[in-house]
Formats: sequence, C-alpha cells, structure tokens
Amino acid sequence: MVVLKQAEVRATGFSRGLGGFADGLERSFSICLGMKKLLKLGLISSVLLAALPSFSAQVAILRNGFTIRHERSDLIGANTRLYLGSDNTSFVDVPTAEIDHFEPDLTPPPAIAAQSPSSATSLQEAVLGSSERYRLDPDLVNSVIRAESGFNPRAVSPKGAQGLMQLMPQTATNLGVTNAFDPKANVDGGTRYLRELLERYNFDLVKALAAYNAGPQRVQRYGGVPPYYETRAYVARIVRDFNQKKLAEQKAAQKQPPKNAVTPHPTTTSTSASR
Repeated sequence: MVVLKQAEVRATGFSRGLGGFADGLERSFSICLGMKKLLKLGLISSVLLAALPSFSAQVAILRNGFTIRHERSDLIGANTRLYLGSDNTSFVDVPTAEIDHFEPDLTPPPAIAAQSPSSATSLQEAVLGSSERYRLDPDLVNSVIRAESGFNPRAVSPKGAQGLMQLMPQTATNLGVTNAFDPKANVDGGTRYLRELLERYNFDLVKALAAYNAGPQRVQRYGGVPPYYETRAYVARIVRDFNQKKLAEQKAAQKQPPKNAVTPHPTTTSTSASR
C-alpha cells in the first residue's frame, strides 16, 4: 500500500545566491519508491529586506508577483533571508532587489483547530483511504495538505485554488471532483493527482511537488524545478515536514523491543534456572 518512505536527512553548506537551489544549503534525502530511488533536494537559504530581524509572520511580495510566507527575516549583504519556520533550519535567500514589499500575514488559523475530534478523525480517515487507494504514504499526503491549506477545508487561494489540497477548478473537473470543499472528495482528487505526477516524473518527488505547485508545463519548460522562489520554498517545506515525520517514526521504532524478543520469566529455584 505505502509507496514513499524516507530514509535519511542531512544538511550541509550554504547556498550561493540565485543558483543556491541546486548548489546551496543542501538537504539530501532518500525516498524509497518501491525500488528505493535516491532524491536530492537543495534548499536555497532565505533572506528578508529589513536591516534588523523581523519576528512577526509576514508575506514577501516579489516583483514577479509571487509571494513567500515567512516567520522572520534578516538582511545579509545584497540578499534577504526568509525563515520559513520558527527555527533556523529552513530558509530561502532572495536578492533584496527582487522583493517589492512586505505585508503582514493575515491568513486565518487552520480550521482544523476548531474542528471536533470526529471531524479531525474523518479527515484522517479520508487521508488514509486515499493514500491506500493510490499507494502513497499518508504522511506525504498530510505534509502536502499542511503546506497547501494548513488543514483548512474552506481555504481559497488568490489564484482560485480550493480546499484542503488546493485544487484549481479545471484540475478538479479533470479529476471528477464536483465539490472541492468536500474534504473527502478534495483529498481523493489531490492524492490521485499527486500520484499521477509521481508516475509522470518517474517517481521523482521533487519534480512532482514542483509540478503540483507551479504546473507540469513549467517543470517541462525548465527541465526541473522552476526558478520561482515560491515553488522552491513550497517543495522544501513539504520535504522537510515529511522527513521529520519519518525520522520521528524511526526513532520511535528504535525504542520498541524486537517483535520476537523473549521476555524472561523470574525463576524461583536454582533447578528451574538451569534448564
């Protein structure tokens, strides 16, 4: 049932300007796709426009029209470093000249926080069902949902993408999803689409995620991840979240005793102990 499994994560080095996605702060990770394909993802280090660090969640509006949500920023030389999370391990370097302005992040909190336990359970049942149907790791599907909508089933992007997995209307129609705000239908359509992209790119997860975000035509045009900061940050965010889940699973499994381990029973006599 499960196709994607992560094996390891390591980070080395810093990015070098605009070419940093391939060369810089490299996070190499391996993902087992039935045949255990090795994928490598390079993250460019992110930067912000302010000379002093900014700590409130903001959105950087780039001159090309794309946006990057970040938690804080630093000015580093001619670049601005945008930190994508609350820690310092995930960031993107953007030339300061490419940033038009900043706006406060007014995105409402994820709707799942206000959902009843039964609603959250239903969502995870939908994720598990779709993951099994299309043979994907449910942790990967959850990581995509987190990046796309923050688990908000009513989310709508400025470009018109809808629901948990942010399906564009035409994409939803092609997938047979008549109501993109129906969590079960949206997750099923999004998971199916992600599976189709993985097959299209020979199970290259990085290319599949880039196509999910920017469109297959742009991945084809650039022969890989398009040179859009938003897409690069999107791919990095999902891979990092997915890898963290797999590492947590591995650590938890290491703490468990082997399934066939024998627990010795206390003995009461020297005779029984010698048998």
